[in-house]
Amino acid sequence: MLANIRVILSNTSHPGNIGATARAMKTMGLTRLFLVNPKVFPAAEATARASGADNVLAGAVVCPDIETALSGCRLVLGASARTRSIPCPVINPAACARMAYAESERSEVALLFGCERSGLSNAEIDRCQYLVQIATNPDYGSLNLAAAVQIISYEILVAHDQPGQGIDRADHVPADAEEMERFYRHLEETLVKLEFLDPDNPRQLMRRLRRFYNRARPDENEVNILRGILSAAQQGIKRQ
Repeated sequence: MLANIRVILSNTSHPGNIGATARAMKTMGLTRLFLVNPKVFPAAEATARASGADNVLAGAVVCPDIETALSGCRLVLGASARTRSIPCPVINPAACARMAYAESERSEVALLFGCERSGLSNAEIDRCQYLVQIATNPDYGSLNLAAAVQIISYEILVAHDQPGQGIDRADHVPADAEEMERFYRHLEETLVKLEFLDPDNPRQLMRRLRRFYNRARPDENEVNILRGILSAAQQGIKRQ
């Protein structure tokens, strides 16, 4: 099931951190590394810092955007040290690991890490069902990217050895990231046509709606029902 868990690094600026991440992953049994617009890759420094995890680097998938990296994933867990103005459910690394491991029994899971300087962007957080926060010294919370990957990867290995600890294994299978993005585009288009959303002054409406539906994690049938309602609303507008 660990093969269904992918680690995604977005806009990594230092190739050494990519190599150190590969080493951290392999040590804990994870092998699937995705890179979104890395500044430098491949690189000799990445290979040197991988310290033998060359197969993880060789198999790394370089993606042009976050949509490609998340393709096929039904659960996206983002690592973020910062609180946000619009709340997103926050869990600790142990809860993240239990959730990721349980979900990996039936579908693809993404662990998403932002760039070293600023972490995940708001647009990247919009794709996450949960944010993972690692407890640190309140007076010095600077955690290296690879170290964050190591901590969460370790907790996943622990969850692998203790499966089913406090995890709901219901048959509910959430819609994947691509289907949810199609729904969000349809929702925004409909809200604009209903004149509920002003595209020139959207404020935080779509972000709040994303948070709402990401918490709910609707399945494919539920998304189809919601999109059917949106299509009916659009037809109603045309008949007016």
